Amino acid sequence: MTPRRIINAYGTNTRLSGGMMAPEVVAAMAAAAQACFEMPDVQAAASRAISEATGAQAGIVTAGAAAALMLGAAACMARLDPAAMNRLPDTDGLPNEFIVSRSQRNMYDRALRVAGGRIVEVGIPDRLSGPGVRDASAGEIADAITPRTAAVFHLAGTDAEPSLPDLVRVAHARGVPVLVDAAAQLPPAENLRRFIDQGADLVCFSGGKAIGGPQASGILAGRAELVSSALAQMLDLDLPEAQFVAPPEFAALNQLRFLPHHGIGRVAKVGKEEVAGLVAALRRFAAEDPAARSARWTARLAALDVPGAVLVPDGAKPGLPLLELRFADRAAAERAEAALRARDPAVHVDASRIRRGVLAVNPIALDDADLPLLAEALRDVV
Repeated sequence: MTPRRIINAYGTNTRLSGGMMAPEVVAAMAAAAQACFEMPDVQAAASRAISEATGAQAGIVTAGAAAALMLGAAACMARLDPAAMNRLPDTDGLPNEFIVSRSQRNMYDRALRVAGGRIVEVGIPDRLSGPGVRDASAGEIADAITPRTAAVFHLAGTDAEPSLPDLVRVAHARGVPVLVDAAAQLPPAENLRRFIDQGADLVCFSGGKAIGGPQASGILAGRAELVSSALAQMLDLDLPEAQFVAPPEFAALNQLRFLPHHGIGRVAKVGKEEVAGLVAALRRFAAEDPAARSARWTARLAALDVPGAVLVPDGAKPGLPLLELRFADRAAAERAEAALRARDPAVHVDASRIRRGVLAVNPIALDDADLPLLAEALRDVV
């Protein structure tokens, strides 16, 4: 049975199977599928590409951004201690607390708890709830750091407070790493380097969103010893210890007192095909001129020519245009959204602003061949 095809005008949403991969990405995955390699060598090749794109000391490909978060948390707790790796998610006696501004809590930070971490919330987000203008301060974060702290966790975003440089300053003063969730912070492409440049120790990106890689791929980039720890907790290390020699990119693993057994990351292992596809997509994304990419997306939306629709920038992602359909009220927008989903093929739009009577078309996951069908559907509902 073949699933019913949809027109994805929402964007690279996981529920809608993400976007579509460029031919060279598909070709890289197909080529990898036709050969066998040692996975440490595969990840070492990926690390070189990730380092080139991000400026990080090392990087690995993970099974999505949430897997990168889990592995990053595991690395912050276990470091290069194989006994600790074997124990996770049992963290008795280990630093296992992740300090986070209360305004940055989200449903994905459970990945920290899956690894055995405990989340410690700091601050009151009055600026978001309305009664004031303040949020958590860097001083409050610093005050929450104890010997039980594994890392300070930061959800990257244009309005995130405290700022990442302030977090890095207070965390590093106490010898604590900073783990950044930047899953959806592309575009702009310069964000590939921004968080590392600002001092983050580990940064997580989604591979299946704007980068254009496999939907089940992600990136964990940062300090070599932490990335090496994360890799050790994902790899299949079922071999005689004398046979294991870490690639230069993960030389820190040669310091291990003994090889850990299959780690907590084995629940989210990544295959050679995803690694090859992600690397091809990352190189393509990093090489493309951001202005040309934005112009391509803008032309795609302009070609729809929907009466009354308004082309606007996405405030959270510079360089990404959106096409807004504005209705009289929420009820009218809900009727239009339901009518779009009822079509064949079903049309899915971004309904995150439906409370304000607004639907949006995101160009990233659209197939140019579907533009006439999409234009007809949108004109019908407006």
